[in-house]
Amino acid sequence: MTDRKDTTGRKDKTMPMKAAIASFVHDGATVCLEGFTHLIPTAAGHEIIRQGRRGLTVVRMTADIVVDQMIAAGCVTRLVSSFVGNSSAGSLGELRRRVESADPAPLAFEEYSHYGMICRYLAGSQRLPFYPLRSYGGSDLPSVNSELRKVTSPYPGPDGEPEQIYVVPPVNPDVTIIHAQRADRSGNTQIWGLTGVQAEAVYAADKAVVVVEEIVGDEVIRSDPNRTLVPAHAVDAVVHCPRGAHPSFAQGYYDRDNAFYRAWSHISKDPQRLQDWLDEWVRGTADHAEYVDKLGEEFWAGLAVGEALSEPVNYGRRL
Repeated sequence: MTDRKDTTGRKDKTMPMKAAIASFVHDGATVCLEGFTHLIPTAAGHEIIRQGRRGLTVVRMTADIVVDQMIAAGCVTRLVSSFVGNSSAGSLGELRRRVESADPAPLAFEEYSHYGMICRYLAGSQRLPFYPLRSYGGSDLPSVNSELRKVTSPYPGPDGEPEQIYVVPPVNPDVTIIHAQRADRSGNTQIWGLTGVQAEAVYAADKAVVVVEEIVGDEVIRSDPNRTLVPAHAVDAVVHCPRGAHPSFAQGYYDRDNAFYRAWSHISKDPQRLQDWLDEWVRGTADHAEYVDKLGEEFWAGLAVGEALSEPVNYGRRL
């Protein structure tokens, strides 16, 4: 099979969500889903549920609603995270049941601080054996996570004496999935607004899938190169999936669905209600486009955002 090319002659990496998940997310895989408050890859998580993946290790700094849903759907056996919660709106019912009482099955949970997770991504992306940090001194996290270890620094400490310092291991997911505002067909991916560790998470992984609100031409990317957070050479698949971050938001495209965040605590508190929700909204929809249509245009009009244009930048060039 001959690789498809875009108009510039580069490889065209676009594919439907269903094909991307089928190709890159396999049973037993370690899957990273990143996006901080903003641009959360919810639609990708839903497709993983639809395809019935099992035995996954999910790596996500801020484990939230989409992780709760994937756990409830039986996809996840291990979670690696530095925060779990429903983003200021309440609890994650399924995750709490699994961790606190192994109901209906246990969930292995490996906990780090936010900076500890960042250091894991940094080590993973740079293919380092570990990454040092000071912030675990005085913390009780090492008592619940045996992966937090101390090594002797090869350099003297501030007092001139040998220093013991905490280190964290690298994380190298089988696949990282991120959501973004736009990319070209070869995978040059641009993000603005809130950003997290998307680039580090992509570089740490064996494969990377980028889900975007828009696929744009090469000239758009080249007109504003500093917004390119993830370059094409690090991307294996580009998925066009408008509104794919709901109920989180995509800066400049749609707002956060705060009502759903508030509702989720009540939905997830009741195991049967949660399964009914998954049956109707995820397993009962063919794809994310059907999910979007089911919510209706009046609903989406309520999340519409106005313009807040960035001032143009003159990059200049030789005459």
